[in-house]
Amino acid sequence: MKFIPLLTIASAVGLVSLRAADKPNIIFIFADDMGVGDVSHTTGKAATPALDRLAKEGMRFTDAHTTASVCTPSRYGLITGRYNWRTRLQKSVFFTPHDKPLIKKGESTVASLLKENGYNTGVVGKWHMGIGWQFKPESNPKSEDGWDVDYSKPAVTPTANGFDYFYGIQASLDMAPYVYIENDKAVAIPTVTKAFFRKGAATQDFEANQCLKVFAGKSVDFINQKAKEDKPFFLYLPLTSPHTPIVPSKAWLGKSSIGKYGDFLMETDWVVGQVLEALDENKISENTLVIFSTDNGCSPAAKIGELVKMGHKPNGDLRGHKADIYEGGHRVPTIARWPKVVKAGSKTQRITSLVDFYATCADIVGAEQKVTEGVDSVSFYPTLEDPAKVDRAPIVMHSIGGMFAIRQGLWKLCFCGGSGGWSTPRKAKKGDPKWQLFDLEADPAETTNLYTENPEKVEQLHALMKQYIQQGRSTPGAAQKNDAEIVLIKEKG
Repeated sequence: MKFIPLLTIASAVGLVSLRAADKPNIIFIFADDMGVGDVSHTTGKAATPALDRLAKEGMRFTDAHTTASVCTPSRYGLITGRYNWRTRLQKSVFFTPHDKPLIKKGESTVASLLKENGYNTGVVGKWHMGIGWQFKPESNPKSEDGWDVDYSKPAVTPTANGFDYFYGIQASLDMAPYVYIENDKAVAIPTVTKAFFRKGAATQDFEANQCLKVFAGKSVDFINQKAKEDKPFFLYLPLTSPHTPIVPSKAWLGKSSIGKYGDFLMETDWVVGQVLEALDENKISENTLVIFSTDNGCSPAAKIGELVKMGHKPNGDLRGHKADIYEGGHRVPTIARWPKVVKAGSKTQRITSLVDFYATCADIVGAEQKVTEGVDSVSFYPTLEDPAKVDRAPIVMHSIGGMFAIRQGLWKLCFCGGSGGWSTPRKAKKGDPKWQLFDLEADPAETTNLYTENPEKVEQLHALMKQYIQQGRSTPGAAQKNDAEIVLIKEKG
């Protein structure tokens, strides 16, 4: 942001008012388990007209990455500007109602940052970072079905993390309980058992194939309401699709040529379209930043092999998929539209981590980050203004098994000998190098391990990764503490 000299009190008051009026609305739409090849403007076989419109009217980030290749950790990185592996969650995701909130009390989030800077804040959709339920006296800490939750009592929800409003669900649609939550209370008390792969407590009217319609409606309501107010708004919209269960609603069945997964992609795109239409109808599109991305790459549950045979490559030509340390696990489709600032139809090759969203929001509103906040986040606001501005310090990725990779320029060093996730081989084969080094410019499909030929590059990146761990941050500033001991090397060579 440009330096503004000190002014008289009277003129400073006028400046503050002007700045408040000029601050953009910000919407972040976060799909679930969707790869770089799942959109039709990158050769996907299911029509995604709303996302194509975003790309035509905005900027595509062609080298954007989640902080982890699975749900819970990647969401934490996005919302806090801090790498997920600095927390107590060193691998995997949250599965049960007993998983306590991952964001600590008082920890800064994008929502709290923007709220402090005059924004209305809301989240609609899948949270998946832990809900602080209250439990019945006979509760079982190992229970996954949600029947021991006392749904009549308030819970710790996103409203404790800077969000003024929350309407959504605890986690994925295959994880109980199957109940909507509004602000800090369940909308209704579960009375039946339902199963979307895992049996659990559910309300009578909760149906997985209706969630996208519910989330679209609640999001449009939020936009319509906040557009009438004199404050800018931030809406975080984490969707449940196209994650399993792959359940497009009746209106979308058979719409694509590649089966239910394609139908679900199209319905996901429809939600994006509903948001864009609401902005248009309220005449606020010009100064609203809309970002679309996804929490990790496509999952093998989508039956990737069958989709490829039909000409649809969910993860493009990248190696691996959801859960893996390979590019298919964490490189994701990412688009930003802000007509007032972003050049239509532009692209950037900036190596971007979604952890950068925090610092970007701070930069946009002119907020000064405290030394303890957004410790891994680097603003891409300059890139929104000019796609040629691609400078970014190295970024770090994490697999479901807790394996690390660090990326600097064309080089990517994986601190494991396999995928660290679900693809084979998961670990180094006997006789293979213990780690993997790839030149992503020459070899984006990660087919050739250059570890043995480049010992100096390996040592440099290894030292940098250790520094990032030890300093508790990867950006300039005073050292911070991690929440837990970080074990970098989890696989024996």
